[in-house]
Amino acid sequence: MSNGGESTPELVIISGMSGAGRSTAAKCLEDLGWFVVDNLPPALIPTMVDLGARSQGAVPRIGVVVDVRGRTFFDDLLTSLEELEKRGVRLRVVFLDSSDDALVRRFESVRRPHPLQADGRIVDGIAQERELLRELRGEADLVVDTSNLNVHQLRAKMDAQFAGQDEPELRATVMSFGFKYGLPVDADLVVDCRFLPNPHWVPELRARTGTDPDVAEYVFQQPGAQPFLDGYTELLRIITEGYRREGKRYMTLAVGCTGGKHRSVAMSEQLTKRLIADGVETVLVHRDMGRE
Repeated sequence: MSNGGESTPELVIISGMSGAGRSTAAKCLEDLGWFVVDNLPPALIPTMVDLGARSQGAVPRIGVVVDVRGRTFFDDLLTSLEELEKRGVRLRVVFLDSSDDALVRRFESVRRPHPLQADGRIVDGIAQERELLRELRGEADLVVDTSNLNVHQLRAKMDAQFAGQDEPELRATVMSFGFKYGLPVDADLVVDCRFLPNPHWVPELRARTGTDPDVAEYVFQQPGAQPFLDGYTELLRIITEGYRREGKRYMTLAVGCTGGKHRSVAMSEQLTKRLIADGVETVLVHRDMGRE
């Protein structure tokens, strides 16, 4: 049995909703040089890690796609992950998620039934699978929402997370968004900027975005804006240090306002700069800017 020494392979478990892009994510890892096994029974994952450890460095990184559709398989997965963590194996779980509407469209476009719908509707199968995977999603190191991603964008996201040989100890994504378009399902933390006056109601600022210096100046001149930025920066320092201690490698901070155009954009720009200054490798995404 491997003891988690230097020869022990790095392990990534890819799971998530059917139709959310597991196969695409697995192919991306394979293209990056990972040894990828599709639909390996969860109880055999520790054995696969042991075989990799005996390869004398020939298999340094293993990706396993797990299709957890049965209760027994799910229990086996949790048991295997617990065993590997006790052995000190470098382990990460990637969960591919998507909105119900997007999943329905994908199954209908390929004219395939959902694996769990039986004689019911596609939405019934999705609901059953989402409930079955709820606990695993909560334990995932990285949740990727593919609702609005095409194949190329998902591959780019996987490349950004797994291409580097020397990965940072904590990687963050700051995402501005509009509440009227829905909460990002992959958010770990959510910031609500709707307590600030909306530049939308200032005629000369309405057509601009939070990346415009005049809009940003307007936002941060409002009562509470600067204290909020400073206070939340201190809170993020506590959170990121805790994530590092717990071995959490990815964090998604969602910053919202009504439309995702002014306040959330300006605030997310500044929070990104603060995180980078604190040594956190950070990517900034404006999800809904330009959507209206």
